[in-house]
Amino acid sequence: MTSSGKYYISILTEYEKEIRPVSIQKVVGLDFAMDGLFVDSEGEKANYPKFYRQMLEKLAKEQRKLSRKKKGSSNWHKQRIRVAKIQEKVAHQRKNFLHHKSKELVTTYDAVVIEDLNMKGMSQALKFGISVADNGWGMFTSFLQYKLKEQGKQLVKIDKWFPSTKMCSKCGSVKEIKLSERTYQCACGLNLDRDYNSALNIKQEGIRLLASVL
Repeated sequence: MTSSGKYYISILTEYEKEIRPVSIQKVVGLDFAMDGLFVDSEGEKANYPKFYRQMLEKLAKEQRKLSRKKKGSSNWHKQRIRVAKIQEKVAHQRKNFLHHKSKELVTTYDAVVIEDLNMKGMSQALKFGISVADNGWGMFTSFLQYKLKEQGKQLVKIDKWFPSTKMCSKCGSVKEIKLSERTYQCACGLNLDRDYNSALNIKQEGIRLLASVL
């Protein structure tokens, strides 16, 4: 039973399926984005839909109302259930969006390359706790993993210390870049959105790793 009083039944079935590896032709790199979901190596941004962001705002408003009510009172219990129902709706919308985006990538590409990020560590070190939790990146990568595997395709995880943000995707030089800098500028002439530049580097590193095991 959920906190809003709903019951769910889960039924698990198991069957054997022959999975044939796919020849890797199309590869995409994904750079984790705090303000959305990711930016890919084609320059496309995956942002949560407007209705989802509106629901998050509504949830925050109702949570503030709950905090102002006397804990244990009749009105507190009513408001708690109201908040729980909105939380369930938010979680459902997030899950549907992540399923949609992961299926879209698996249908289009033979290999998806991501960084092996420590989300818990990021939230603590950068004080991004709420954003990281709401982002759903962990769930998204889980969806990607099993969907790619079912199709004989690959999810490639590159080392979390790979300097995707600091490296120029054109000439390969590495430099420091502040979190506040949204554009990557290099002496070689490259001037690119920092997340797009990172996604290109992630893709190239993934291709290198794939080539090393073939």
